[in-house]
Amino acid sequence: MPEDVTPLSELMPPHLTPFWERRDCPLPENPGPKWAKTKPKSHPRLCSLLLWLSAPLSHSDVRFVVGQEQREVFAHRCLLACRCNFFQRLLGLEPGSGVPSPVVLSTVPAEAFLAVLEFLYTNSVKLHYQSVLEVLTAAVEYGLEELRELCLEFVVKVLDAELVCEALQVAVTFGLGPLQERCMTFIETHSQEVLRTRGFLELSAAALLPLLRSDKLCVDEAELIRAARSWARVGAAVLERPVAEVAAPVVRELRLALLAPAELSALEEQNRREPLIPVEQIVEAWKCHALRRGDAARGALCRRRRGTVPREHHRFLDLPFKGSSATT
Repeated sequence: MPEDVTPLSELMPPHLTPFWERRDCPLPENPGPKWAKTKPKSHPRLCSLLLWLSAPLSHSDVRFVVGQEQREVFAHRCLLACRCNFFQRLLGLEPGSGVPSPVVLSTVPAEAFLAVLEFLYTNSVKLHYQSVLEVLTAAVEYGLEELRELCLEFVVKVLDAELVCEALQVAVTFGLGPLQERCMTFIETHSQEVLRTRGFLELSAAALLPLLRSDKLCVDEAELIRAARSWARVGAAVLERPVAEVAAPVVRELRLALLAPAELSALEEQNRREPLIPVEQIVEAWKCHALRRGDAARGALCRRRRGTVPREHHRFLDLPFKGSSATT
């Protein structure tokens, strides 16, 4: 996102209320040039663009009630319908007779919706770290591909441990493959820091699965198991379901055979007090320890991750992750 993009609010004289919060917004008499993908240089040019897109309207003719705070937002029906198929279907091109009923959009936060309007009116947008994922979600849901790409570019630039799990969740939910890959790469490099964030605890099972399947996580299995238990506890409290039931979709990806016998015994005891892992999965881990060779000690669940701490029995397991500092 270029640093010189000017937010719409800065184009207005300071004594004026932004047009989307006013019931009445007179526009200039003469239409301006054809719409171009450049940022407006002044308020008069902005109004010319508005007139070109929304003529013959000269007043806001659609009212939205947005977000949980039920904020009122005013806009021009024709402009939104021309710029976005979602609004065309929602609003239509022709205003109805009489006073129009408000359009309620309770699931989109007001700040994100205002950013969408800013983009539709000016073809530019000022994005913020705290709200960019909400704007991205709105862009995907409204089919605004250019705004989606601007958001994706911004997210990649500001990605950090606090944001990455939320970004991963959005990527998994909407099938944004490139963003999911960038998030995975970041988490694999900063695994321990990410596991301690609130965002990790709020991941869905679908978003957590690719993490637990990764060989490149820089974290030991014992710590990953503790993080998975914390994740399941939070989900159980929110969903009011047993911990084991919440953990069921993901817990099979934990590599119990990487634990030393003493650690596995401690885990088994804890599992009796607070069921998390199916008993048969623990039995399979013990089988790897007992046999030490053969098929029972092969496969993904016996393969070391990048951050696996070496243990004596690891020499009997599958080959280590390539590039791992673990020694055989």
